Amino acid sequence: MHVERTFTVSRPIEAVFAYLSDFENTNQWDPGTLETRRTGGDGGIGTTYANRSQFMGRETELAYETIGHDAPTFFSCRGRNKTATATDSMTFTRDGDRTQIRYRADFQFHGIIKFVAPFVVKGKLDALADETVEQITKTLEAQNA
Repeated sequence: MHVERTFTVSRPIEAVFAYLSDFENTNQWDPGTLETRRTGGDGGIGTTYANRSQFMGRETELAYETIGHDAPTFFSCRGRNKTATATDSMTFTRDGDRTQIRYRADFQFHGIIKFVAPFVVKGKLDALADETVEQITKTLEAQNA
Protein backbone atom coordinates (compact mmCIF):
# COMPACT_ATOMS: atom_id res chain seq x y z
CA MET A 1 0.00 0.00 0.00
CA HIS A 2 1.34 3.45 -0.82
CA VAL A 3 0.53 7.14 -1.06
CA GLU A 4 2.18 9.51 -3.49
CA ARG A 5 2.03 13.26 -4.00
CA THR A 6 3.84 15.66 -6.35
CA PHE A 7 4.02 19.35 -5.49
CA THR A 8 6.24 22.40 -5.93
CA VAL A 9 7.79 24.69 -3.32
CA SER A 10 9.35 28.12 -3.75
CA ARG A 11 12.81 27.09 -2.55
CA PRO A 12 15.99 26.07 -4.41
CA ILE A 13 16.61 22.35 -4.85
CA GLU A 14 19.79 22.33 -2.73
CA ALA A 15 17.99 23.85 0.27
CA VAL A 16 15.01 21.52 -0.12
CA PHE A 17 17.21 18.43 -0.36
CA ALA A 18 19.36 19.47 2.62
CA TYR A 19 16.30 20.05 4.78
CA LEU A 20 14.24 16.98 3.85
CA SER A 21 17.17 14.53 3.73
CA ASP A 22 17.95 15.35 7.38
CA PHE A 23 15.28 13.01 8.74
CA GLU A 24 15.44 14.66 12.18
CA ASN A 25 13.51 17.50 10.53
CA THR A 26 10.43 15.25 10.41
CA ASN A 27 9.81 16.80 13.83
CA GLN A 28 8.81 19.93 11.91
CA TRP A 29 7.20 18.66 8.69
CA ASP A 30 5.61 15.27 9.39
CA PRO A 31 2.25 15.69 11.17
CA GLY A 32 2.45 12.14 12.57
CA THR A 33 5.92 12.48 14.05
CA LEU A 34 6.22 13.11 17.77
CA GLU A 35 10.03 12.85 17.79
CA THR A 36 12.86 11.76 15.50
CA ARG A 37 16.49 11.70 16.58
CA ARG A 38 19.60 10.56 14.78
CA THR A 39 21.17 7.50 16.40
CA GLY A 40 24.12 6.99 14.07
CA GLY A 41 25.79 8.04 10.84
CA ASP A 42 26.70 11.27 9.08
CA GLY A 43 23.42 11.89 7.23
CA GLY A 44 24.27 9.74 4.22
CA ILE A 45 23.40 6.14 3.40
CA GLY A 46 23.29 3.98 6.52
CA THR A 47 22.38 6.85 8.86
CA THR A 48 19.94 5.63 11.50
CA TYR A 49 17.12 7.38 13.33
CA ALA A 50 14.74 6.55 16.17
CA ASN A 51 11.25 7.77 15.34
CA ARG A 52 8.22 8.00 17.60
CA SER A 53 4.97 8.66 15.75
CA GLN A 54 1.26 8.71 16.32
CA PHE A 55 -1.18 7.24 13.81
CA MET A 56 -4.88 6.55 14.24
CA GLY A 57 -4.63 7.41 17.94
CA ARG A 58 -1.80 4.96 18.65
CA GLU A 59 1.80 5.75 19.40
CA THR A 60 4.47 3.65 17.68
CA GLU A 61 8.25 3.57 17.39
CA LEU A 62 10.18 2.82 14.22
CA ALA A 63 13.90 2.38 13.59
CA TYR A 64 14.73 4.22 10.35
CA GLU A 65 17.76 3.89 8.09
CA THR A 66 18.73 6.04 5.13
CA ILE A 67 18.73 3.75 2.10
CA GLY A 68 18.99 6.32 -0.71
CA HIS A 69 20.94 9.58 -0.78
CA ASP A 70 21.84 11.22 -4.10
CA ALA A 71 22.17 14.97 -3.51
CA PRO A 72 20.27 16.98 -4.58
CA THR A 73 17.81 14.75 -6.45
CA PHE A 74 16.84 11.71 -4.33
CA PHE A 75 16.43 10.64 -0.71
CA SER A 76 14.92 7.51 0.81
CA CYS A 77 14.59 6.23 4.36
CA ARG A 78 13.10 2.93 5.61
CA GLY A 79 11.53 2.47 9.03
CA ARG A 80 10.71 -0.83 10.68
CA ASN A 81 9.00 -2.23 13.71
CA LYS A 82 7.18 -5.49 14.45
CA THR A 83 3.92 -4.42 12.76
CA ALA A 84 5.06 -2.39 9.75
CA THR A 85 7.79 -1.35 7.34
CA ALA A 86 7.50 2.21 6.02
CA THR A 87 9.65 3.56 3.19
CA ASP A 88 9.68 7.30 2.47
CA SER A 89 11.15 8.29 -0.89
CA MET A 90 11.55 11.80 -2.26
CA THR A 91 12.62 12.83 -5.74
CA PHE A 92 13.56 16.48 -6.31
CA THR A 93 13.50 18.27 -9.66
CA ARG A 94 14.76 21.80 -10.27
CA ASP A 95 12.07 24.15 -11.61
CA GLY A 96 13.92 27.45 -12.01
CA ASP A 97 14.35 28.77 -8.48
CA ARG A 98 11.62 26.41 -7.27
CA THR A 99 11.69 22.68 -6.55
CA GLN A 100 9.23 19.99 -7.53
CA ILE A 101 9.00 17.23 -4.93
CA ARG A 102 7.63 13.77 -5.62
CA TYR A 103 6.91 12.22 -2.23
CA ARG A 104 6.02 8.54 -1.95
CA ALA A 105 5.41 6.56 1.22
CA ASP A 106 5.16 2.76 0.94
CA PHE A 107 3.75 0.68 3.78
CA GLN A 108 4.02 -3.05 4.33
CA PHE A 109 2.08 -4.36 7.28
CA HIS A 110 3.05 -7.53 9.15
CA GLY A 111 0.96 -10.04 11.05
CA ILE A 112 -2.81 -9.85 11.23
CA ILE A 113 -2.90 -6.12 10.46
CA LYS A 114 -1.85 -6.79 6.86
CA PHE A 115 -5.30 -8.29 6.24
CA VAL A 116 -7.31 -5.38 7.66
CA ALA A 117 -5.03 -2.48 6.65
CA PRO A 118 -6.44 -2.04 3.13
CA PHE A 119 -9.90 -1.49 4.60
CA VAL A 120 -9.04 0.50 7.72
CA VAL A 121 -5.78 2.33 7.03
CA LYS A 122 -5.81 3.46 3.37
CA GLY A 123 -8.10 6.48 3.81
CA LYS A 124 -6.18 7.60 6.89
CA LEU A 125 -2.88 7.36 4.96
CA ASP A 126 -4.30 9.48 2.12
CA ALA A 127 -5.38 12.16 4.60
CA LEU A 128 -1.98 12.05 6.31
CA ALA A 129 -0.22 12.41 2.93
CA ASP A 130 -2.26 15.56 2.20
CA GLU A 131 -1.39 16.99 5.64
CA THR A 132 2.28 16.13 5.07
CA VAL A 133 2.37 18.04 1.76
CA GLU A 134 0.79 21.06 3.45
CA GLN A 135 3.27 20.95 6.33
CA ILE A 136 6.35 20.44 4.11
CA THR A 137 5.27 23.38 1.92
CA LYS A 138 4.52 25.62 4.90
CA THR A 139 7.78 24.76 6.69
CA LEU A 140 10.03 25.14 3.64
CA GLU A 141 8.44 28.37 2.43
CA ALA A 142 8.64 29.88 5.92
CA GLN A 143 12.43 29.48 5.61
CA ASN A 144 12.21 31.74 2.54
CA ALA A 145 10.48 34.57 4.41
